[in-house]
Amino acid sequence: MSQLTVEALSVSIHGEAILKDVHFDIRPGEVFGLIGESGSGKSMTAYAVMGLLPGGSAVQGGIRLNGRDLLQVSEAEMCAVRGAGIGMVFQEPMTALNPVQTIGDQVAETARIHRGVAKPEALRIARATLDRVGLPADEFPLGRFPHELSGGQRQRVVIAMAVALRPKLLIADEPTTALDVTIQAQILDLLRSLVDRDGMSLLLITHDLGIVAGLADRIAILRRGKIVESGETLRVFDTLGHPYTRALVKASGHRPQRPSAGPAVRGEPLLEVRGLIRDYAAPRASLFARPGRFRALHGISFSLMRGESLGIVGESGSGKSTLARAILALDPLQGGAIRIDGVEVRAETAVARAVRRKMQIVFQDPYGSFDPRHRVERLVAEPLHLLDPPPGADERRERVGNALTRVGLSGADAQKYIHEFSGGQRQRIAIARALIIEPDLIILDEAVSALDVSIRARILDLLAGLSARLGLSYLFISHDLTVVRAITDRVLVMKSGRIVEEGATEAVFRNPRHAYTKALIAAAPDIESALAARRRA
Repeated sequence: MSQLTVEALSVSIHGEAILKDVHFDIRPGEVFGLIGESGSGKSMTAYAVMGLLPGGSAVQGGIRLNGRDLLQVSEAEMCAVRGAGIGMVFQEPMTALNPVQTIGDQVAETARIHRGVAKPEALRIARATLDRVGLPADEFPLGRFPHELSGGQRQRVVIAMAVALRPKLLIADEPTTALDVTIQAQILDLLRSLVDRDGMSLLLITHDLGIVAGLADRIAILRRGKIVESGETLRVFDTLGHPYTRALVKASGHRPQRPSAGPAVRGEPLLEVRGLIRDYAAPRASLFARPGRFRALHGISFSLMRGESLGIVGESGSGKSTLARAILALDPLQGGAIRIDGVEVRAETAVARAVRRKMQIVFQDPYGSFDPRHRVERLVAEPLHLLDPPPGADERRERVGNALTRVGLSGADAQKYIHEFSGGQRQRIAIARALIIEPDLIILDEAVSALDVSIRARILDLLAGLSARLGLSYLFISHDLTVVRAITDRVLVMKSGRIVEEGATEAVFRNPRHAYTKALIAAAPDIESALAARRRA
């Protein structure tokens, strides 16, 4: 008997068809991968199973959990199913967590609601679950808040909330998008062990073909609300029966052609970083003790030439995003210096507008970096105030339309609100905002982690072309080693606030010297390696 059966599922929202006659089933102890581009209906399928569709939705078909049709139960009955019978890991951890509650209380909440246990027992369950997902008690006490964690650490808290009661069905919507490769491997191993040990079924929604190739028993390819191909994982990858499946596999291994540099002047450093030290206040050990200090950056130094693309890789909490904020003069420093075109920038002093316009950033969390009250046109146009003189209304609209078209959206999307887009589409809008004034330096903090493989390939081609044509320099901060290898000239490997290895990208990937670099490369998901291991098994 199937754990979950989806029968002829069709969903429309205000009359617009989103899912069309979707069929699949998931057996006990099975991992089922659902793959498709952003906007294909993957997350909407999960919301339908969870009973979380938005207002104005019309649903036809059947969704059966252990034979019980979830479309026929009341909301009160569905509330009892969520958390205990079905757990879900949402795509964006910061929006899934309550910012005013501690991580311990949020993980314990599931046990208190569904098991009715006292708070001390619920917190004991929370502590054990956080330990299982790689957040040990000595570094991550239950009293920490979401804003005190990195993006990857927040995602692990969300996973802990979903698996705290060991549900029979776990829906994981891009569960490793924000995680570095070593923690990603640990989380995937954890999910696999839960499936094998507890007989839990897993619906894995992802755009990463390397993950499903190594983890999923069966897969389905979703395109524009329809399943175009499904079956055993090996059979689907070996036959590639549908053109769309072939296009996805081709795009997942895509490397952009790096045209020869045009106006780029590689002999001149655009960015100089020398001896950066960044300390944060740590909690007091006791009431009368002095506040502690945590050093996030230990004397970081490097240079970035004009037209060069530099990758920075490392685990969550290694200091990558802290470094980016320091370069943008958003955080004060306790030592060192940063220069853009020879001009020093510091958070403690005002940065001239002419210098500020040379830098733009694409943040890791696309939803959290936008004001949801404004339309996309205003959001994308925000950096235009740095131009001298600022463009008029007609030019603003033209620039916004061109920027959206460059990243695979349309000019009509400018009139929508950010909540109307999928996670990957929001990230494209964030990239459009960074590109609109064509700065000299763009810092991309996990900028393509939420994109499906075909759009990611287009974005990497776009970035490579802009670098060659305009002399743009990129600082790629990413846990996705495939992206770093595809687009960067040099790479820095960071661990615990220090650079442990650096060099030409291909040289580092082909012949890593440091043990930490070797571990990162070994943990990165790879389609061919995963399929070869599956064939041997």
